This record gives sequence, C-alpha cells and structure tokens, in this order.
Amino acid sequence: MAVSALREELDSMFLQLLSDLEELEAKRAALNARVEEGWLSLAKARYAMGAKSVGSLQYASRMEPQVCVRASEDQDGPQTFRVIKADAQTPEEVGPQEASLRRRKGPTKTQESESSVVPQNPLNWFGILVPHSLRQAQASFRDGLQFAADIANLQTRINWGQSQLRGLQKKLKELDPGPA
Repeated sequence: MAVSALREELDSMFLQLLSDLEELEAKRAALNARVEEGWLSLAKARYAMGAKSVGSLQYASRMEPQVCVRASEDQDGPQTFRVIKADAQTPEEVGPQEASLRRRKGPTKTQESESSVVPQNPLNWFGILVPHSLRQAQASFRDGLQFAADIANLQTRINWGQSQLRGLQKKLKELDPGPA
C-alpha cells in the first residue's frame, strides 16, 4: 500500500511540476512582450521629445527607488519574492530597528530628514507635460518587474519541486526495487 500511495504522490508532483513549467513559459513570454513594449514606447518618446530630451542626463542626481523586491523563505517551502513599494514597511520592519536603548528626548535631525524624503515620479525629471508613450514605457517596465518576480517565484518553486521529486523517487526505489 505504501508503494501505491508513493506513486500517486509522485504522479501528482509530476503534474504540478509540468503545470508550473507551462506557467513559467507563459510568464517568460509575457515578460519579453512587456519589455519589448517598454523599449518601443521609450523610442517613441525619444522621437516625440527629441533624442537628447530623454536620456541619462535628465536623471535626478540622487535617485530613490519606488519599489523593492523582498525575499522571504518559508520553513517548509521554497523562497518567495514580492515586489513592494519602497516606502511600505513589511511586518518584520515595524518593530524597533535597533536592539539597543533609545533616547526619549526627541527625534534627531537625521531622522527628520530621512522621513521627509518622498519618492517622486521619475517622469517629472523629463518635464511637466511628458508624452503618453513615456508613461506607457513606465507602466510596461513596472509590469515587467512584477513578471520578473513571478518568474523568480516559479523558478524557485520548480527547483524545490524537483528536489522533492528526486527524494520521492529515491524512496520508491528503496521500497520497490522492481521497475519504477
């Protein structure tokens, strides 16, 4: 009975692995399409505004990220990646930042300057009235970033599933030395 239950679990893991691989291929195609669309929209914006109006010379001297990628590892599963806003705090970060004692006299000036920084839209670096194609490029690259995180999650889940599958195959060979 243990052999038949192990084979059923092996079959279900194979099916899950194949569906994950199919989903991975679809996400990769969607990522490629979004990145291609973003570069095309960026080229359209350069054409509309002029080649020198959209380039690295217009970047801010001090850039702040709008999104961050957070990795978290479950105890019994694979590592997961999430794309979150840069100013959002995860539940792990809500508590005190340092393990030492704090002064209760009041906030220092460095803390005030850090909290006053508000991430602005990078499109404002290129002027007030930017072409719609530049906004489309930004949206395409943002979507592409989300697809990249999804692909990383799928890839780690596939690698974890493959290692689980190998373990089950090894157990099956130990229990049933016949043809597997």
